[in-house]
Amino acid sequence: MEERENEEEDKGKFGDSEEVIKLVNVHKTYLLGLEGVPALRGVNLSIRAGEFITILGTSGGGKTTLLNIIGTIDKPSKGDVYICGLRIKYSTKDQLLASIRLNKLGFVFQTFNLIGSLTALENVELPMQLRGKLPRDQIRKRAVALLEEVGLGSRLDHFPNMLSGGEQQRVTIARAISNNPSILLLDE
Repeated sequence: MEERENEEEDKGKFGDSEEVIKLVNVHKTYLLGLEGVPALRGVNLSIRAGEFITILGTSGGGKTTLLNIIGTIDKPSKGDVYICGLRIKYSTKDQLLASIRLNKLGFVFQTFNLIGSLTALENVELPMQLRGKLPRDQIRKRAVALLEEVGLGSRLDHFPNMLSGGEQQRVTIARAISNNPSILLLDE
C-alpha cells in the first residue's frame, strides 16, 4: 500500500511534466559531392521538463548533429521536431528560430563560440541585451553574478584570448544560462 502511494505521489510530481523536446523519425543526410552521408536515421526522442539526458556514442555518430537539430541551428532532412510545443519544419522562418534560441534554449558549444572582441562580461550580457527584457543595470548585475558563480569574478574584463580553455568554457556556460532557458544543450 505504501509503495502505491509513493508511486501516485511521484506521478503527481513528474507524470504531468511538460514535453520540452520531441523528435519523431528524424533523419539528417549531408551531401558530400554527389554522395549522401546519413548522420541521423530515424531518431525518436521525447524529453520532459526537468529531465537530464546524456547522449553517448562514437566520434562521428551524430551527437552534435542531433544537438544542432534540437538547438534549431540545423534542420532535419526528414521527420518532425518539436521544441517547447513548437513544431520546427524545414520551412520555419529564421526569425522564429532565432527567437526560440534566444528565449527557450541555452547552448554550450564544443568550440565555445565566444565573441573575441567582447570581454567575458560583455559575452554574458549579450543574450540578455538581445532579448531586451531587463534594464541595462540589471543585465550587468546578472552577468557579474553568473560569472562570479562560475568562479570568474576576477576575470570580467578579460577577452576570450586572455582566458584558458576551461575559463572560456565557464564563460560560455554563464552566457548559456543568462536568459533562464527552458532547455540547456551542452556539447561535450
